[in-house]
Amino acid sequence: MNPVKPGKTPRKPWIVGVSGASGTPYAASVLRALLDAGESVDLVVSRASRLTLLDETGISFRDAHWQQDLREWLARGADGKPDTFDVDLTGDRVRYWSAGDLAAGPSSGSYPVKGMLIVPASTACVAGVALGLSKDLLQRSASVTLKERRKLVVAVRETPLDGRTLRHLVTLDDAGATVVPASPAFYAGATHIQDLVDFVAGRVLDAADVGHDLYRRWRGDLGGARATG
Repeated sequence: MNPVKPGKTPRKPWIVGVSGASGTPYAASVLRALLDAGESVDLVVSRASRLTLLDETGISFRDAHWQQDLREWLARGADGKPDTFDVDLTGDRVRYWSAGDLAAGPSSGSYPVKGMLIVPASTACVAGVALGLSKDLLQRSASVTLKERRKLVVAVRETPLDGRTLRHLVTLDDAGATVVPASPAFYAGATHIQDLVDFVAGRVLDAADVGHDLYRRWRGDLGGARATG
């Protein structure tokens, strides 16, 4: 039986996986921009990322209260200031799946999604996806995304990178993923930490072909950002 009512567009979300690497503001910026673009999101937060989120924001992400905790997280600016952004989580715009739920929708290739964004991606996450370990829902969803030939964007956040991680990243590139280092640029005229975070988030969305206005794009005019900043 088709659960979609006649005339209604079937839900086809982006999976956003948040691993344990430092950089939870990058994930928040990506999530806000996806929602602002009218996209639906299936969210997977790894166990390790909960510790990082608690350390970087003071927010304890709980399965039973995920909407409350997600709203508080997305409303917070990269500088830690609460209630910086307005966040609308009404309706079915965001679905949350526990990282331990290997029977969740995104664990199957028949579950309709547009693709997956892993932001930030730790080196452990990169290794797990490259080796096909599927040890949790985040890694399983990434493996499914690759086998179904959907877009997979991996925003790796680590420095320095050793040979093993570089080889894993090459493996992901060979498999069809797009590797986006969480490396902000300065030509866009950043004046605040949020600008640097939004640049990286914007490049992640560029790789996924999702429209946004998170940063000033290069136009070929030297000093243009200073002139308009």
